[in-house]
Amino acid sequence: MLSEKQKLTTIIKLGIELTGTKDIDVLLEKILREARKLVHADAGSIYIKEDDKLKFSYTQNDTLQKRLPPGKKLIYSTFSIPINSKSISGYVAETGETLNISDVYKLRSGLPYSFNKHYDDLSGYRTCSVLTFPLKTNRGDVIGVLQLINGKDEKGKVIPFRKRDEPLILNFANTAAVAIERAQMTRAMILRTIKMAELRDPKETGAHVNRVASFAVTIYEHWAGTRGISPEEIDKNRDILRMAAMLHDVGKVAISDTILKKPARFTPEEYEIMKQHTYLGAQLFSELYSDFDEAASIVALNHHEFFDGNGYPGHINPADGSPLAGFEKAGGGARGKQGEEIPVFGRVVAIADVYDALSSKRVYKEAWDQDRVLEAVRAVSGKQFDPEMMDAFFASLDTINNISERYPDH
Repeated sequence: MLSEKQKLTTIIKLGIELTGTKDIDVLLEKILREARKLVHADAGSIYIKEDDKLKFSYTQNDTLQKRLPPGKKLIYSTFSIPINSKSISGYVAETGETLNISDVYKLRSGLPYSFNKHYDDLSGYRTCSVLTFPLKTNRGDVIGVLQLINGKDEKGKVIPFRKRDEPLILNFANTAAVAIERAQMTRAMILRTIKMAELRDPKETGAHVNRVASFAVTIYEHWAGTRGISPEEIDKNRDILRMAAMLHDVGKVAISDTILKKPARFTPEEYEIMKQHTYLGAQLFSELYSDFDEAASIVALNHHEFFDGNGYPGHINPADGSPLAGFEKAGGGARGKQGEEIPVFGRVVAIADVYDALSSKRVYKEAWDQDRVLEAVRAVSGKQFDPEMMDAFFASLDTINNISERYPDH
């Protein structure tokens, strides 16, 4: 258990870390994880305000996680609830008050809110103590709700949350709310860019890029965990990878509508022109102001490289698409990158992008069922895709299916 001084020091340090996290999904996970550490909570959830509802956006539960095999993630569904006084989270969002409940099964009669035990019944989990507080901006606006579940003592026994911890956690919540607002603005700007691409290419939708980005992060996290990469490095890379992966095909805005919107497969000549979207996308991030610019450039340039060297665009100068000296092919063009010549982010987004493309409807094909998709990607492991990353992909299929459900095409 942390001392009061340690908690204060931790909150100051976390404030700096949170403002440095730019992707909203990665940020929500970090906020929930760190808030739980502060008060030694077994579980918790974050709800984000969307119009007049609260969207259940992220959850963690140590007890349920321990029931899963190593490397597996907790699967959950997203849903929305009204902002009103009937539920605990809705009440906190509506009133801006903090609720610290010792046992939600023993709520006194006459309260406006109640506890819904449906999730406990489904999971076999027993919710007892619950600390729920609003995520307020500097303007006092409630943008979400953070709910911590089942405080624990040093021996792991469930206890009520301490009253003296409330000011500390509220301080943390205010910092978290500011970070969430910034991350939401970053996500909105990326989605506006995607919207521009969607006007040119109907396949480049918000749902598609969110799925590809989430798949990529899931695969990377599992792959990196098996290679002994530090949790700090994984966390940093997850943040920039998710945003970069969303922009993997942004270079298509520079491709002619005649080709981009063709309702059939490309001719060989058209395909060569389409290949240019890789380095055209990389050019958008050629002025490297941050790790994100570098990652976005890497992903755009490398997500069509093949592990065996038969992909594109190969060893080129992104400024003009010309082959680098010493990497020219006899028949023209550049030699393809292969193996670890392909950056990690390029290798992982390649798998995520192809999996989603095969699983989705296109003008020239219907969506494939999952068995057919899995057979297709398995067949090119070691050829098109990094076999170690393919192992991570198959090990993460339950999470990947859950992501597909969270970002459906409309």
